[in-house]
Parts: sequence; structure tokens; C-alpha cells
Amino acid sequence: MTERAQLTDHFLSKTPWQNAQRTPLAGDASLRRYERLFDPTTQRRAILMDAPPEKGEDVRPFMKVAQYLLANGLAAPEIYEADDHRGFLILEDFGHDLFDVVCDQNPNKEHEIYAAAVDALVVLAQAPALPDAEDYHPKMLDLALSCYKWYAEPAAERDLSDAKAACCAALEPLIASLGEGRVTILRDFHAQNLLWLPTRPAPKNVGLLDFQDAMLGHPAYDLISLTTDARRDVSPEVQKMCADRFVDQMSFDPVQFSREAAICAVQRNLRILMIFGRMSLYFKKPHYVDLIPRVWGHLMHDLAHPDLAQLSDVIKTTIPAPTPDILKRLKEQCGTVLTL
Repeated sequence: MTERAQLTDHFLSKTPWQNAQRTPLAGDASLRRYERLFDPTTQRRAILMDAPPEKGEDVRPFMKVAQYLLANGLAAPEIYEADDHRGFLILEDFGHDLFDVVCDQNPNKEHEIYAAAVDALVVLAQAPALPDAEDYHPKMLDLALSCYKWYAEPAAERDLSDAKAACCAALEPLIASLGEGRVTILRDFHAQNLLWLPTRPAPKNVGLLDFQDAMLGHPAYDLISLTTDARRDVSPEVQKMCADRFVDQMSFDPVQFSREAAICAVQRNLRILMIFGRMSLYFKKPHYVDLIPRVWGHLMHDLAHPDLAQLSDVIKTTIPAPTPDILKRLKEQCGTVLTL
């Protein structure tokens, strides 16, 4: 038994869940690990989050944001037990009905549950900002440009410093035009982090997960996370419904919002290219490469906005499209980059 496993057992032994049955759950792109707990005596269920501090994980931001979301009427998991020093939480179990699962099983539900997610985003956008939250906007440019290191250069197999500089010159004024972050954004608001809880009143009918990286940002950011999902195709009709519903409830100018949403979407998808490339090259998880074509499709769609014409030219001429050969090349380089 590893030292971490021993610490896990010790933590559970000090809680009402010491005799619970434990089932491993699929993890996310972090170094956190999850288990579903079931107590056969009480029939209660919960989720164990194991976030090792020695690997850079910290449960305290999750705890802080969960408290904030609950205080504003949204559905974050209740925290039953915590050891923030060693990185363990026992959380409310929202069940199995992730948005992507619900949509796969019943495509007719897509409109209903995505409308509910938009309504939850409106509540979040209209709530007081998360106290002491960092502004995301100063980080947006560097995160987007990191796609050259982790995707474009490994794909092209050559230095692209000049191309990166050209992209910076085109993207920087667009991001600057967004202004400072003004609402709380969760930054990973997508179908595998949302659960459908139809027995609860809105907006608590949308269960929220993976929100520990919340910051202040543009109101469009989480909306485009929802509608231009890296892991599933959201129907065009539902994409339009979500945008119209959000703009209407927030009383935004639709033309201005469309432009700013396109900028947010391009930045986000460049960042995701970086993340998925890094997950393969450094973290040795090549299956992330398979998601890149969908992200590229989202990127091409949003670059079609006329105000992004210069940026579009730079990206299309300097960042290789994810052809089968490019994807194969990225997978062949899996695990070959040893430092971040």
C-alpha cells in the first residue's frame, strides 16, 4: 500500500464513511483522484476527492468557491468532511446524470438542460463577484500563445517564434478590448462538469463541478465553454438558443456580445490546443490528441467574425491544421517533453 493510500484510509477512518464501499471514478485533466463512496448501513452516497498537495493540488480553492456558489443559490456539492492540509474532501454525490450522458441517452433533453445551464450562468453573472478572485484577462494572451509551444511547434516540427509574435500582435488588442474581468467565471463550464438534477428547483437543477479555478472574466466566457464544448458537439440550434437566452436575460447588445464572445472563444480554444498537446507530450495521455479536431473546428468557426480577420490570417497560415498525419505525429511524441 502506498503512503497516499494509507493517508486516505486514515482520513476515512476518522469520518462516518470509514466502512463505505469504494468505487474509483474517472479522473479529469488534473492530478486529483475520485472515488464514489456507498455506506450500506445508511444507504448514503458521497464522493471522495483525493488531491495530493505534494503534486501541487490544493482543495482550499474548491472549498472557497463551493461556499460562494451555495451562498448565491447555485448547486455546488455540500462538503461533508475535509482535511485541507492533506488534500482530502468528502462531497455530496450529485449522481450519474452528467449533461453529456443525459444528451446521449435522450437527445431531446438537450434543449431543456442547456437552457437550465444558461439560467444558472445568468445567476452567476448577476451575483456579487467572488471575493479576492484574480482577474483572468491578464493571463489570456500568454495562455493562448502557449499553443505554439505545445501544439503548433510539435506539429510543424520547427521553431515558430516569428509566427507566435505575429499572433501576439493580432490577438493582444482584441483581448485588451474586452476590458477587466467583471463577473465570476468557472472556466470549465461544460457537459462533463454539469449534472442534471431535475428534482431540484432552478437554478439548483444544474449541479456544478470542477470550479476551483474560478476567476473574474468576461460574461461570455462560460457561455462559450458550454456551447463550444471540446468533448461533445452541441447542436447549432441549441448553441443559438443559449446565446440568445443569455443575451436577452443579461440585456446585452447582441452585436457587441457576438464580437466579444468570438474573442473569448478563440482565446479559449487556443488555450485548449495548448492543454491537449501538453497532456500528451508531457503528461503521457495521448487520447487528448483525439479531441483536437473538434477544438480546431470551433476555432475556425469563431475566426470567421469580421473583426478577427487579421488574427484569422495569422492563425491559418502559422498553426498547422490537425490532419491525420499531424495527429499521428503528436501521438508519436507522447511523453517526450520532460519539463513544463
